[in-house]
Amino acid sequence: MKYAWIVSNKAHWPITLACEVLGMSASGYFEHGRRKKASKPSKPDAHKRMSDETLLAHIRAIHAEVKGEYGC
Repeated sequence: MKYAWIVSNKAHWPITLACEVLGMSASGYFEHGRRKKASKPSKPDAHKRMSDETLLAHIRAIHAEVKGEYGC
């Protein structure tokens, strides 16, 4: 909640002053911003490592390798 207030008011108040008034460190605020940017995927489906078709092909290959048996 404090971070959101600082973001919305950074045009009116210096970030370091806002952090001081809110009782938080400016370095913590900037680190939070870096983590938030790093966690966003660059593309909408960037979190997908392989397509559904590729995954299905792998599953079918493994299924054939174990001769259709499931479990131990």
